[in-house]
Amino acid sequence: MTGPRRPAPSSPAPEGVPPLTARSVLASALLGEDPPELPVAHLVHLAGLFGINPNRSRVALSRMVAAGEATTDGGGRYRLAGRLLDRRDRQADSLLGRTGAWDGGWRLVVVTTSGSSPDQRAARRRRLVLARLAEHREGVWLRPDNLALRPDPHDDPDLATWTAVPDGDPVPLAAGLWDLGAWAGRARVLVADLGAQQTAGPDDLAPGFELSAAVLRHLQADPLLPPALLPEDWPGPLLRSSYAAWDAAYREVLRAWGRSARTT
Repeated sequence: MTGPRRPAPSSPAPEGVPPLTARSVLASALLGEDPPELPVAHLVHLAGLFGINPNRSRVALSRMVAAGEATTDGGGRYRLAGRLLDRRDRQADSLLGRTGAWDGGWRLVVVTTSGSSPDQRAARRRRLVLARLAEHREGVWLRPDNLALRPDPHDDPDLATWTAVPDGDPVPLAAGLWDLGAWAGRARVLVADLGAQQTAGPDDLAPGFELSAAVLRHLQADPLLPPALLPEDWPGPLLRSSYAAWDAAYREVLRAWGRSARTT
């Protein structure tokens, strides 16, 4: 098989997006499977599309098992576990984009502890961001009460939660908590990228893998606000439908490539 083509992206990757390491390639491959498991030969071969040699791949898999992020049956198959399995559930929620009815109420989460270490504060912040809360001021987090929060702040004894209703207009409040224009702009770029990058054969798998990861990252940053708080022509539904169609074609090529890889 020839090396993968790497066309110039239509836009630069967002700042802060880490490069695809052996672990990120292997984790992303497992995240995209249902059930989330694959044979080691398939994983190693897939990592090879990114110039990752088999030894590095096997070391990364061993480290994922040691960290509780994957399990192995001893027969050459690896399956997601632990926090990566939780991430898969959040990813599925992001792809569906479902929200509940909204009656105008907001969730208010306040950090009640003091003296936490920097690592503890950083971990708490990550959990609150994953729950799609936004920081209104230090230690005070908000979001409209239109979806179940995952991770649930009630599971953290250092957090207190309330339901509240703002006195003022909630539209500028939401716009101040989330940069909705930036999210929408990036989403439209990704929609264009999905339309331009077709997966016709094995040479398209590596750039397609990177595009898929970019879309999934972006969807997990969608605040999933009630429609009343969103700008007109919000591109969230369009990005989800465009990705669903693109991913179906990509998975067909990936499955065919996987079958051929097992016979070579």
